[in-house]
Amino acid sequence: MSTDPYRSLLKHLASCSDNDDIEGLLNALLTDKEQYEIANRIRIFDLLERGATQRDISEQLGVGIATVSRGAKAIQSHDISALLATHRQSS
Repeated sequence: MSTDPYRSLLKHLASCSDNDDIEGLLNALLTDKEQYEIANRIRIFDLLERGATQRDISEQLGVGIATVSRGAKAIQSHDISALLATHRQSS
């Protein structure tokens, strides 16, 4: 039986109780650029939720409008409130 590698990743991350284990795994899976882009996506979510315009976010983060628009579309499709709450507690 073939297992979906993405589902395996999700299951493994859900079972991790140590942040260092999660960080080590993400460092193995993602390049520095990919990690930066994920962090930027979270910044985009945060700024959008705080009412910043897409143009302001684009200029502030040095990303294209399409990148910000993609983040805005993701917010409409997914509940990211828990992620933003964790992000804001960490800031």
